[in-house]
Amino acid sequence: MKKYLLLAASLFFYNLAFAQNALLIPPVLNGPVYNLNLQPGTVNFFAGTATQTLGVNGNILGPTLIMQKGDSITLNVTNQIADTTTIHWHGLHVAPYNDGGPHTVILPNTTWSPTFTVRDHASTYWYHPHLHHKTNEHVSKGIAGFIIVRDNDEAALSLPRTYGVDDIPLVLQTKDFDANNQIVVMSNNDDVAMVNATINPFVQVPAQVVRLRLLNGSSQRVFNIGLTNNQPFHVIGTDGGLLNNPISLTRYIISPGERAEILVDLNNLQGQTIHLMSYASELANGYYGATYPGMGPGLVMTGYNPNPLNGANFNLLALQVVAPIPGGISTIPSSLVSNTPIPAAQSNITRNLTFMPAQMGPNQLNGDFMINNAMFDMNVINYTIPLNNTEIWTLTNQSAISHPFHIHDVPFYILDRNGQTPPPVEQGRKDVVMVRPQEVVRFITQFTTFSDPMVPYMYHCHMLTHEDGGMMGQFIVSNPNSTSSIPAYEGCRFYPNPTHGVLMVQMDNASNINYTEAIALNGQKTWLPFEQQQHGIVIQLSALPTGNYLIAVHTDNGVVQRMISKY
Repeated sequence: MKKYLLLAASLFFYNLAFAQNALLIPPVLNGPVYNLNLQPGTVNFFAGTATQTLGVNGNILGPTLIMQKGDSITLNVTNQIADTTTIHWHGLHVAPYNDGGPHTVILPNTTWSPTFTVRDHASTYWYHPHLHHKTNEHVSKGIAGFIIVRDNDEAALSLPRTYGVDDIPLVLQTKDFDANNQIVVMSNNDDVAMVNATINPFVQVPAQVVRLRLLNGSSQRVFNIGLTNNQPFHVIGTDGGLLNNPISLTRYIISPGERAEILVDLNNLQGQTIHLMSYASELANGYYGATYPGMGPGLVMTGYNPNPLNGANFNLLALQVVAPIPGGISTIPSSLVSNTPIPAAQSNITRNLTFMPAQMGPNQLNGDFMINNAMFDMNVINYTIPLNNTEIWTLTNQSAISHPFHIHDVPFYILDRNGQTPPPVEQGRKDVVMVRPQEVVRFITQFTTFSDPMVPYMYHCHMLTHEDGGMMGQFIVSNPNSTSSIPAYEGCRFYPNPTHGVLMVQMDNASNINYTEAIALNGQKTWLPFEQQQHGIVIQLSALPTGNYLIAVHTDNGVVQRMISKY
């Protein structure tokens, strides 16, 4: 009893330590061209102290990008953070050279400008850095933003969609701060909860049906979402789109990288305040955020306890209910869209991925984790997948902690958990799935549209500490019917690739070439001699050792860069 009284007291004083603050609502950018500036900043999380942060077009987080399915868009991402990084469009179905994985680096003071057609269903996606060994640092310090895709099916439904009023994006995070109130990147003492980079936030919402777009943007923490007084809410969408029907729940577990859209009925609650909460006291052991992050008290995780957020209920956001808005939504729809999962019988192959700790024993939670007994290697392609292959992936977790598994390129449908059909709320399109200790999860997907002989897609645990530690793999989608070995990239072609000593770079738009360089996978840079011709340049690679390189061509109009293989 004494333990629980102390815990309750610590949470009480935790909430008193921060005055209520108005929720930050990220600004909106509309296309077809989006200009994103990655930049350093400061935020006064604590009175009298400036915390060093990173942001997009501001001090922390980034603008919400509104996209329409079918639109052709360009994203100009300029890196001014004095460190190499990438930006990954999490959940979007794009070509690998537009995906923003660890191979597609953005060097300091350069601009990356992917152009693609939005092919995804209406849903909540997000963008964040994805440089190997740097993802956790860059996300923890603040680089992350929402992507909202709209389509005709969603537009036909009676749903709230007035941004920031009855349709509100909420990125849920926890952070640790040192004695100088600076963000600690690698820490299990993440005892400060925030929503949209706001500590102890409140937001005014109309007394009608409100749509909350939830994103778990934490490095590791799992949230068990609920409302005060166990008021029910309706889940209408998950990672990759809307569900068939709204699902009424009082709890929803959301792991790092996952998104969910929920409707909250606030009719007749004007003048009241309810809280969006995490009921972490109800989390089973084996989740980061439960009383014990591993399966059982014998496993040690440095810095995890004492932490007032672990295994205890806490507020995330105060919803202050005010007068309804004209034309607002007052009812929950009975149906949404029609999802048609891929039948398991259509699978061409089953791939087996097993999660395991790099070290066994009671200290395993403080180490790294592996997939199929291997750590991530930038030079190793784990799978080569034929274009249009339909595949079942079987995920087996042999570690003592839950892992949220994310795959790039394509969404998937969960087939079963330990042989059991998933609950209705997990029967929509997903791109992240939580796999509990000793659990086996199967999903099915199809690798459509895009192939590339050089640039891979990633799959990994979305606990950023695990991802940076090597719990990641990569795959190439190959087109067996392709007769060309010269891939084209928005008006620019690099060939031959692979190459022995000479690389041709052809550009449709003539531009003055300032210099060219090769960046090895370890970050080492080498200046390259070149000869400019009428429609491009010839680059000499004979001095480079065998390996994979990012070739950067610096022109008056910006930087063009592609991965090539030197043999």
